[in-house]
Amino acid sequence: MKSLQELEQIRQETLQRINLRREDKGNEVRVVVGMATCGIAAGARNVMMAFMTEASKRKLNHVTISQTGCVGTCRFEPMADVFVPGQEKVTYVNLNEKKAARIVSEHIVNGNPVREFTITNQGVDAEKGDAQ
Repeated sequence: MKSLQELEQIRQETLQRINLRREDKGNEVRVVVGMATCGIAAGARNVMMAFMTEASKRKLNHVTISQTGCVGTCRFEPMADVFVPGQEKVTYVNLNEKKAARIVSEHIVNGNPVREFTITNQGVDAEKGDAQ
């Protein structure tokens, strides 16, 4: 059995680690790639690898790339959402490896979303999900 003093020290160390993780996530950019069956069939694996390769090549340690299941708009696959702290989510559609690399360069590195690849430029209002 640990003493109360040892337990309190463990508690304080754990709280410090939790707070460090929270601080690290404050500037974290997240890229979420749709990887349901429809996305994979449309080439989402290659798109995800392109995001990972480009972020790694540029040493973007504040970028997390993950996957999600079905988003429900299969005709726009491969798709990815980019979440930048303090900004609205941007949904990119009909992606390929070159587009993914350009998104990393222009949006994630330079802060300029690539509007021509977004869902709102594909005839869908992203807020309502309706055809324009």
